[in-house]
Amino acid sequence: MLEFYTAGESHGKGLAGIIQGIPAGLAVSGEDINGELKRRQKGYGRGGRMKIESDRAEIISGIRWGRTIGSPISIFIQNRDWKNWEKAMSSGAEDEGSIQPVTRPRPGHADLPGALKFAQPDIRNILERSSARETAMRVALGAVAKKFLLEFGISIGSYVFQIGKAKMKQPSGRISAEQLLDLLKRAEESQVSCPDEETADRMKEQIDRAMEAGDSMGGRFTVFAVGAPVGLGSHTQWDRRLDGRLAQALMSVQAIKAVEAGGGIELASKPGSQVMDEIFYGKDAGFFRKTDRMGGIEGGMTNGMPILLHAAMKPIPTLRKPLASVDMKTKEPFEAAYERSDVCAVPAAAVVAEAMTALIIAGAFLEKFGGDSITETGRNYDGYKQYLRGF
Repeated sequence: MLEFYTAGESHGKGLAGIIQGIPAGLAVSGEDINGELKRRQKGYGRGGRMKIESDRAEIISGIRWGRTIGSPISIFIQNRDWKNWEKAMSSGAEDEGSIQPVTRPRPGHADLPGALKFAQPDIRNILERSSARETAMRVALGAVAKKFLLEFGISIGSYVFQIGKAKMKQPSGRISAEQLLDLLKRAEESQVSCPDEETADRMKEQIDRAMEAGDSMGGRFTVFAVGAPVGLGSHTQWDRRLDGRLAQALMSVQAIKAVEAGGGIELASKPGSQVMDEIFYGKDAGFFRKTDRMGGIEGGMTNGMPILLHAAMKPIPTLRKPLASVDMKTKEPFEAAYERSDVCAVPAAAVVAEAMTALIIAGAFLEKFGGDSITETGRNYDGYKQYLRGF
């Protein structure tokens, strides 16, 4: 079973993470992880934090001489701004009161419900953990899951197709693994992670206008997985359904408010005859589909087609032009407190969603094929592929 956890606060000493269940023998380097962390920090419209932080992962355990050893992998990412927050975020009781409490909750954040739930008069005890800074560690752990999946020919990627009102025309009909990987390649060359240059320019205009107005901008992106075999996930229990697990994983990313699989919402307006992916058979290809409206998942299980997920990110709720709020202590109306933030973080959210997708699919893969070593997992997988060819 694959399990992972993160810990740490936005302005604390750093972020910590543990992933356990990765078989022994997988080649993983610090640069594999740092490359993904760098991708998370890019993007047009990012805030001042990206000028402060240049995330580098320190592998604490679970990897020896470049390969996993089967024990839990632990990672640490230092917050470079810690030197300015040592007393404000100290664990020592002697430093209490060294910074004024935050009592003005920001609309759209975890501030007010978190403060009420955990009985915290200082909102900083909530906002430090609810911050999207935490996603840096998710990306680090997801990098390990990505390396694992690549061992078995499964690739994860993403691209942004909408920011504000600027929207790229999505590919129609069946989209192949090669096309998806090409979209990823072109997206990686874009400041807004959009594979279409004309749309990317319009996206940057939307971000510029929001920045000038002291506002923020949201958008939508696609996450995909290619190379996944038939049969990951299960129909037998609600919490084993892979599309449900992936939807939860993506919805857990800060500011994501909607997730679709395949044709998603649009399928609701069409007759069944225009929605289902018809099944065909060829001697060499075996069972195959000519369309992928289900997004590669049927009945909670992968069907061999690319997994396609689309997510919508709301605009960042921290605004330079703050919204109305009420002080928790005085109950008087105030403008919501401003913490430094991005104008648009949709490209970064797509990278985080990739990490979460990789972690969930890697978990489903290990549930099916097991193995204490990469060699054993590969042997089990090879046997399954041989079985499918003869079915």
